[in-house]
Amino acid sequence: MAGSGSSMLYSILLFIVILSLQEVYRGKLASSELYTILGGFTSSLLFLVLLTFIGNFQESTGAKTGWGAVIVAEAVALIAASTVHRVCITTCFLFSAGLLYEVNKISVSALSTTESRTKKQGGRA
Repeated sequence: MAGSGSSMLYSILLFIVILSLQEVYRGKLASSELYTILGGFTSSLLFLVLLTFIGNFQESTGAKTGWGAVIVAEAVALIAASTVHRVCITTCFLFSAGLLYEVNKISVSALSTTESRTKKQGGRA
């Protein structure tokens, strides 16, 4: 697994690349309904990588993570979506909610797997 430092670096680089591409192709993304939905999806990817960055940053500094990171990441993604089209804001919010649900499921399963390994190793000692 990648450490929090390298994951933080990759996530901020992905954030910059996705945001740059979204702004370069802003006119194309606002040109039709399907592209507007795609613009909302790319903004939700911004939410995901920014949430990863914030979570890794908080982990490396020892701060407690929580809903604050989710709200900040969502606000930034919605602002980025608003530069493309008004409908992108709505689709970004919906896609981000779905991504947050899936990330939470993955986090819970990874945490339960780690806890079960710790209990197995602790029982042997």
